[in-house]
Amino acid sequence: MGVVTKDLELTSTVPPAKMFHAFCLNSDEVFPKVLPHAFKRIELVEGDGCAGSIKHITFAETERFKHAKHKVDFLDKEKFEYHYSWIEGDALMNVFEKVSYEIKFEAHHGGSVCKIKTKFFVIGDIHLDENQFEEGKEKLVGLFRAVEGYVLAHP
Repeated sequence: MGVVTKDLELTSTVPPAKMFHAFCLNSDEVFPKVLPHAFKRIELVEGDGCAGSIKHITFAETERFKHAKHKVDFLDKEKFEYHYSWIEGDALMNVFEKVSYEIKFEAHHGGSVCKIKTKFFVIGDIHLDENQFEEGKEKLVGLFRAVEGYVLAHP
């Protein structure tokens, strides 16, 4: 198994506490609202939302994937840091053992910067095309911008 790591930084005019709350802590409610064509529902199926909790994601019918489970690996509400891993579902495409995200929001020029480190744990010797990573990055950026827009519209 190999691990491919990708880093991404996104800036926002929204302060870190508000973006962290919407993008990480309240994602169960916010994601389906801002991207209903992508997310049908997100449900907490185990735990209380803190480390060790499991969430089940049901994607919208228009998405090529139907479901995924993600496990909260780490949560620090004071430092605006949230780590989770996709651990199950067709979104792993029989290519990944898991995909882990480390998300941290920091203050930046009156707004915030979101630093996201994504680790793809590849099964066996499967070689991935860079275009596959770009597609995932574009979806993540789109999700971030949709959440940002929601926060700005609902102060």
